[in-house]
Amino acid sequence: MRLLIPLLAMAMIPAAGARAEDCAKAMDQATMTECAGKSHSKADAQLNALYKQIEQRLKDDADTRNLLVAAQRGWVAFRDAECKFSTSGVAGGSAYPMVYSNCAEGLTTKRIADFKAYLACKEGDMSCPVPAN
Repeated sequence: MRLLIPLLAMAMIPAAGARAEDCAKAMDQATMTECAGKSHSKADAQLNALYKQIEQRLKDDADTRNLLVAAQRGWVAFRDAECKFSTSGVAGGSAYPMVYSNCAEGLTTKRIADFKAYLACKEGDMSCPVPAN
């Protein structure tokens, strides 16, 4: 029996390492949750990079930059509240973190599209708050 426990522990090591590498084949809740979290983190990093680009373009316009900050804070509050609401059906369950991450990633992806549109504004577009590059 003593030999069996170390063998089982060693057999699990490759599976844990493979878990994070192949999210398309995830079969257990822990791996799916980990993958959803990583995917959301990646989207969040992209959003933050775009936000910094917009901030940079607004460096000479403090009023509009302050509006951006307020809008982003409001958006984060909305995202969090919306995901808490839309995932409330699984609150307390083992799938909750995965479902929440998927929700947050979906909304973040939409916000990324908004930021990309702001950064693609043409010179003279009066409906765009971000100056053309």
